[in-house]
Amino acid sequence: MSTIRGARERARVEVTAAIKDEARKQLAAEGAAKLSLRAVARELGMVSSALYRYFPSRDDLLTALIVDAYDAVGEAAEAARAKAGGSAGPHPARWVAVACAVRDWALSHPHEYALIYGSPVPGYTAPLDTVGPASRVGQVLIGLVRDAHLADGLAVPPLTAELRPEAARMAADLAADLPPAVVVALVSAWAQLFGLVSFELFGQFNRVVEARGQFFRHAVHELGRSVGLLDGRPAGGGGAGV
Repeated sequence: MSTIRGARERARVEVTAAIKDEARKQLAAEGAAKLSLRAVARELGMVSSALYRYFPSRDDLLTALIVDAYDAVGEAAEAARAKAGGSAGPHPARWVAVACAVRDWALSHPHEYALIYGSPVPGYTAPLDTVGPASRVGQVLIGLVRDAHLADGLAVPPLTAELRPEAARMAADLAADLPPAVVVALVSAWAQLFGLVSFELFGQFNRVVEARGQFFRHAVHELGRSVGLLDGRPAGGGGAGV
């Protein structure tokens, strides 16, 4: 009996993977707004009623693809953090390595990146299932700054008086062990990191930035400085990045 159950579970895993692979092809060809369960079933030689046993609705399939994409970019960031030396590595270099891993993943998976960081899909509301996977890159960035805070300290950025209540709230929610001003800078840096990636991926840098890899590394190094990572440079110094 267990052998039969195991075979059924393996078959379900394989069919689920095939459905998601075909759906990703549709994302690339038509965009998320035109994703169709019927079209996926047709391409796989399945009847629609059979596919519904795996994904009851288009939104269920979209959610699965979104979670996979968030997990994939999160895994890339986590692997880069580990490869760059764990908590013992130079903190600015680890920050840049993680940012570059995010960019590399996005350039290799543009349609999946667009699904999670591009235009919202009309009629779709992401469920709570996506929150944990969506936070993985942010948690890596927080972890990098926390490591630096515990090891070498941080150059705490300035914070206006009017923003202090919001900064305290954000710190309590996201990283209570870090100075509130650093948490504000982290959220800003997180947004700017994905802004840089999106500008490159969606064509806003065309005819503006040519040496995009070098530009990106310099920009994200400066983002690391904005959250207080110390690299031995004078506070107002320039430089070409790591």
